[in-house]
Amino acid sequence: MTEKQYSLNNRPPSVAHLFLERVASTPDRIAFRYPVVTEGEGPDDWSHSWTWAQTAERVYAVAAGLMDLGIRPEDRVGIASATRVEWILADLGVMCAGAATTTVYAQTDAEETAYILSDSGSRVLFAEDAAQLAKVRERRSELPELSHVVVLDAADAVAAEGDPEGWVLSLDELSERGATYLEKNPDCVTETIAGLRGDQLATLIYTSGTTGRPKGVRLSQDTWSYMGLAVRQIDLIAEDDDQFLWLPLAHVFGKMLLSSHIVIGHVMSVDGRVDKIIDNLPVVRPTAMCSVPRIFERVYNGVANRAREAGGARYRIFTWAVGVAREYARTAQESYRRTGKESVPAGLALKHAVADRLVYRKLRAAFGGRLRGFVSGAAPLSPDIAYFFCGAGLPILEGYGLTESAAASAVNPWQGYRTGTIGKPLPGNEVRIAEDGEILMRGPGIMQGYHNQPEKTAEVLEPDGWFHTGDIGELSDDGYLRITDRKKDLFKTDGGKYVAPSEIEGQFKAVCPFVSAMVIVGAGRKFCSALIALDEAAIMSWAQQNEVPGTYAEVVAHERTRALIDGYVQELNGSLQRWQTVKKFQLLPRELDVEHGDLTPSLKLKRPVVEREFSGLIEEMYDPA
Repeated sequence: MTEKQYSLNNRPPSVAHLFLERVASTPDRIAFRYPVVTEGEGPDDWSHSWTWAQTAERVYAVAAGLMDLGIRPEDRVGIASATRVEWILADLGVMCAGAATTTVYAQTDAEETAYILSDSGSRVLFAEDAAQLAKVRERRSELPELSHVVVLDAADAVAAEGDPEGWVLSLDELSERGATYLEKNPDCVTETIAGLRGDQLATLIYTSGTTGRPKGVRLSQDTWSYMGLAVRQIDLIAEDDDQFLWLPLAHVFGKMLLSSHIVIGHVMSVDGRVDKIIDNLPVVRPTAMCSVPRIFERVYNGVANRAREAGGARYRIFTWAVGVAREYARTAQESYRRTGKESVPAGLALKHAVADRLVYRKLRAAFGGRLRGFVSGAAPLSPDIAYFFCGAGLPILEGYGLTESAAASAVNPWQGYRTGTIGKPLPGNEVRIAEDGEILMRGPGIMQGYHNQPEKTAEVLEPDGWFHTGDIGELSDDGYLRITDRKKDLFKTDGGKYVAPSEIEGQFKAVCPFVSAMVIVGAGRKFCSALIALDEAAIMSWAQQNEVPGTYAEVVAHERTRALIDGYVQELNGSLQRWQTVKKFQLLPRELDVEHGDLTPSLKLKRPVVEREFSGLIEEMYDPA
């Protein structure tokens, strides 16, 4: 098997090498499952799959098709699409042609899409559908190097007046060209892979900038072979797992999961429709799933509010079960830390068994009934929410990484996971804490630099390879990392006290079941204040139950809603230091989302954007009048 043939210090130059070995080793094992949308109501059809051999046949045709279009090693090829199995096919095809994938989020507007494709020098683009094709068609004059657009949805691969001849192709047409090219050059794919070097460019991922243009992060071929082998070494995912992949593959987290998938060889069930996650879970019945904190927050809020609506005994039972789960998880983790074995007092174990029958079992069933746990990354997760899931039998292994470090720099282990930390550094990754508390990293996962921006590279990457993460953290004696905040997000009040906003925001999410986002402000001010966005489904359900009329914006503006949220803010303040307490808050007239630019596509808060958008509300809170 692949994982037995290589070590981290003796790894192949690229994931393409590992892909060839995976196909040769387990050709008939299922590689991917994917849905076909069915007419009418009901779940989609998940009976469709590709084995590794079937995947390879498709991948080689795409790779050879790209070669027929003139693509050569390190040429850039863009992918503008939501997560779907064809995204993976395109990426593997680019990889086996020796080229470099440039990722573009499906939500990216035409202007920024054109910037990314132009800055990267992309020569071919895989566009998901007519909407993605329209973006580049609108800006074609700015993209002289873009010679072809390959459309994944065949029905949308339609040329328009003014398109150069052959500029638009369907994925099937590209594959047909590839099949013909392979007949003439049967060894073109394997020979290209054999010639790859580890230092060649494999991926350009553009960070979601909160100000200015995004930066293209250059990640080399052997970065991904290292990532795949490192994840395998820590047994994060097992060979017999069925992993549900919905994360945006334009994000480095998703790309890392594809690398480990090739090394480990497990089943990957793929569907990027976020609105279908809850429907998919009981059908797919995954054993592992990687996610981001917002999903866990939504699930927790949804369960809590359904219990609240039921009222009476059901709500009291749920509230009791939440407390038991948190106590159980904390006690078990502390026991493991001290003795190397999870154990809890008999009385707590009995209460936990009762709560399991009444509450936790139903929660696990909603996730398909087979999940052994989650991996969470991309943003901080409230410890109280994590403790609840862990105590309910759905442990969340928090991890950490940046685009510049190829996503996975540290992660908690299955045995000895420690809520509130991001676990231990991956094998081969060095970590140290600078004098000012910033986390520095060095290792095979660190980027080569920012594309076409040597001055920006020099700001974060030292000549000896140490990368400045921009995060403040602590490293325990036994090697667990904890993030306290982003260096640029820490602020001082005018009284000289430091405030870590994300820590306060995380606590509030565990206290208030109606919140979708909180943004703490107060840099240079006399006190801290907050912008609070409410979860629309949760607050509208509450409004209906409590006869508060109106639209979402009207409900949010109602005095009874404000009184409700004020109670939770006061509860939060009771756990904070005096200088951290939220003296005033404003309820936002809408939820924060990707479409308005408040969140990145991986649902990470764009703090400066939100503060600019709602600057008037902030100033009202500090108006002496």
